[in-house]
Amino acid sequence: MELDFQKMIFEFLGGLGIFLFGIKIMRDGLQRSAGDKLRDILDKFTTNPLMGVLAGIIVTVLIQSSGGTTVITVGLVSAGFMTLRQAIGVIMGANIGTTVTAFIIGIDVSEYALPIIFIGAVMFFFFKNNRLHSMGQILLGLGALFYGLELMGSGMKPLRSLQDFQDLTLSMNDNPLLGVLIGTVFTVIVQSSSATVGILQELFGQGLIDLQAALPVLFGDNIGTTITAVLASIGTSIAARRAALTHVLFNLIGTTIFMIFLPLYYSFIQYLQAMMGLNPEMTIAFAHGSFNIFNAIIQFPFIGALAWIATKIIPGEDSSINYKPKHLDPIFIEQSSSIALGQAKEEVLRMGKFAALGLEEADLYQKTYSKKHADTAMQLEEAINNLDRKITDYLILISRNEMSNSESQQHSMLLDTVRDIERIGDHFENVVELVSYQLTNKVKLTDSAKQDLEDMFRLTIQTFKDAIIALDDKDTALASKVLKSEEQIDKIERILRKKHIMRINEGECSGSAGIVFVDIISNLERIGDHSVNIAEAVLGYRN
Repeated sequence: MELDFQKMIFEFLGGLGIFLFGIKIMRDGLQRSAGDKLRDILDKFTTNPLMGVLAGIIVTVLIQSSGGTTVITVGLVSAGFMTLRQAIGVIMGANIGTTVTAFIIGIDVSEYALPIIFIGAVMFFFFKNNRLHSMGQILLGLGALFYGLELMGSGMKPLRSLQDFQDLTLSMNDNPLLGVLIGTVFTVIVQSSSATVGILQELFGQGLIDLQAALPVLFGDNIGTTITAVLASIGTSIAARRAALTHVLFNLIGTTIFMIFLPLYYSFIQYLQAMMGLNPEMTIAFAHGSFNIFNAIIQFPFIGALAWIATKIIPGEDSSINYKPKHLDPIFIEQSSSIALGQAKEEVLRMGKFAALGLEEADLYQKTYSKKHADTAMQLEEAINNLDRKITDYLILISRNEMSNSESQQHSMLLDTVRDIERIGDHFENVVELVSYQLTNKVKLTDSAKQDLEDMFRLTIQTFKDAIIALDDKDTALASKVLKSEEQIDKIERILRKKHIMRINEGECSGSAGIVFVDIISNLERIGDHSVNIAEAVLGYRN
C-alpha cells in the first residue's frame, strides 16, 4: 500500500500544534486558578533544599511546565530571593512535577476528547464566574491535548510499514545514545518535554517503538527541556546562569547514571508493567516519573557539589541584587519599639541606596544606550517595590505597640520616607522606558540636549544622595542643603524646557525628541521633590 506522506505529515504537525496549544491553554487556566501565588510559594517555601524540592513539585504541577518553574527560579536567583542551593532543590522538584502530564496522557480518554473540548468551551465562553471560567479553560486545554495526541497517532500509524523507520528503531535498540540524541533535539525544537513524552507514548502504544529504544529517548527529553532555563538565563546575573547550568548538569548526570544501568532500569520498568498491568502509555509515564524521582534521590545529597561545580564553571563574584530585607526581624517588635524602629530605618536606608543606584543606572542607560544598565535599573526598581511592601508591613506591626511621642514621630517619618523612595523608583523606571522608546523609534537628541540631561542627572542624583545621608546621620545642615539644591533643580528644569523649545523651533530637534527630553527632565524634577520631602522629614523630626 502506497503511503500518503502529505496526510501523515499534516496530521502529525497539526496534531502537535493542537497538543501544544492544549498544554498552553491548560497551563494558563491552572495558573489563573492558582492565582499570583506561584512566585510566593517558591519564595517562602524554599528555606532549605528539601523544601525547595517540594515547592518545585507543587508549582510545576500547578502550571504544568518544568520550564516555567525553572524560568521563575532563575529570576528569583537573579533577584537574590533564592540561593543557588535552594534553586537546585526547586529544579529537582520541577523535574518530578512535570511528569504529571505523562500520567494524565496515560489515562486513555482520547475518545472523549471532543466532548471535553465542547464542555470546556461552553464554560470558558459562556460563564462569567472566574472559577468556572478557569475550569473551562483547563478542560478546553485538556481536550485539545488528547485530540492533538489522537491526530498525531493517526499520522504516525503508517510508519510501521516504512522500512526507514523500522531501521531507525533497530538502530536505537543497538545504539541507545542515538535515542538520547533524538529525544534531546526534538525537545529543544518544540520547547516542551510534555510533547516529546506524549509522542513517545503514542509510538510505544502503537507498537512502533519498543521499550528498550523508548527509555533513552525519555532521558534525552529531560536533557532537552533544560534549554528553556538556559535561554532564560542569557544576559542575567552570574547566580542565575549558575542555576540554569545546574539544571543542565542535573539532567546530564542523571542520564549518564541511567544509561550505565540501562539493562537494570529496563528490567525494573518491565516488572512494573507486568505487576501493575500498565497500558503502554502509562508504562512510559511510570518510566518518566521513576527516572526523575530516582534521579532526585540519587543527587539530592550532592546539591552542594552541584553548586560548587557550577561556581567553578561560571566563576566570578555574584552581583545579583538581594531583594529580601536584611534587618526586619519580627523579634525586635516584641522586645522594643525603639530597636524595631532602628532596624526599620536601616532597611529604609538600604532601600534608599538601591534608589540611588537605580538613578545612576538610568543615567548610564541614557548616556550609553547599553541594555545591561536598563536591566539593572529595572531589577533595582523591583527590589525597591518589594522592600516598600516589607518595610510598610513591618512598620504597621510596630504601630500596634505603645510608642513614645518621639518614636511616633520617627515612625511617621519612616512611613513617609518609604513612600517617597518608592516613588523615586517609579520615576527612574519612567526614565528607562523613555530612553527605550527613544531607541525603538530612533529619536535623536542633539549633543546640547544630552549635555543638559547629564547636568540635571548629576545634580538630581547628588541631591537624593544628600537626602539619604541626612536621614542616616540626622544631619540638619545637609537636609537644608537638599532644599536649596531642589530649588536649583526646579530652576534648571524651567530653563531646559525653554532651551529645548528653542531647539525645536530652530529645527535642531524633532517633536518626538522634545517629548522624550521634557518627560525625562520632568521625572528628574519630581525626584528632586521627593528628596525634599525626605529632607523636610529630617528637619521636622530634629525640631
